[in-house]
Amino acid sequence: MYYRTAESVSPKHPDKLCDQISDAILDAYLAVDPEARVAAEACGGHGVVFVTGEITSTAEDIDVPAIVRRVAGDDLEVHTKIVKQSPEIAAGVDTGGAGDQGIMIGYACDETPELLPLEVVLSRRLNQYIYEKFPFDGKTQVTIAPDGSIDSIVASFQNAPRGELEGLVREFIAREGLTGKLELHINPAGDWSQGGFDADTGLTGRKLIVDNYGPRVAIGGGCYSGKDPSKVDRSAAYMARRIAVDYLRERGAHEVLVRLAYAIGYAEPLEKTVIIDGVPEEITGYDLTPRGIISFLDLKRPIYEASARYGHYGEGFDWDK
Repeated sequence: MYYRTAESVSPKHPDKLCDQISDAILDAYLAVDPEARVAAEACGGHGVVFVTGEITSTAEDIDVPAIVRRVAGDDLEVHTKIVKQSPEIAAGVDTGGAGDQGIMIGYACDETPELLPLEVVLSRRLNQYIYEKFPFDGKTQVTIAPDGSIDSIVASFQNAPRGELEGLVREFIAREGLTGKLELHINPAGDWSQGGFDADTGLTGRKLIVDNYGPRVAIGGGCYSGKDPSKVDRSAAYMARRIAVDYLRERGAHEVLVRLAYAIGYAEPLEKTVIIDGVPEEITGYDLTPRGIISFLDLKRPIYEASARYGHYGEGFDWDK
């Protein structure tokens, strides 16, 4: 084994604010029009948020600036530039084809009840534990030593005095029964009060590893937030996770990796591989067309804003079950 490290960021991190804005916009459209085609991107910082993208929908009264301010703050200046989906892309999707090319990765392992790598779960749960008391911008990070013990923990949170923050970290360590070197780095650059959009800019889709399975597991490359399920970047990635979970349980495996690949406008995947404890085989028994995935996971619902907060896996979503 080797050292393994993963990080988590709080919902008030500027990149996560942008993810939540994008998915809140998506949810607003799906709540009115389940057939909406949505690709919404947000960039925000220093009092201003820009929302751009392509949306084709029968919903006409979606107040995007109000959504932005609900998620990220009442005093924001909001600019929007939204157009309809390209008719050339729509032509391929309308016939049931994938909304883009791409590679989607699914993963599951038996290290934790969440079926995720231990370092991912610990960094996320610590972040959530701190966020309950300090609901601000913040990051956590956990490094696991080769013997499975905890080597080090990093916690940096806005408006959290170092002494109180260290106390919360030690409470979490005791609650989880963690042992090891346990070198703590608490607000290592000093206490800080300026965070979120006041301190930095954010962008939709910039926390891909946090959204997925941590740095130990490869990702396909596409982000999820702001995209309706006709985009296989999102829907097929969720299906890949579901397949990984299914194979892990059915085969009694320790680790399962799933790879799906698509071409724009083409319904069937170009690759459908599952690797079970290092042994590859072809996936069977699933409808892996975009329409089949959307129907199986019931994805045309306003369920996405919650997924943009702490990661898209291990939080009890349907594709985790």
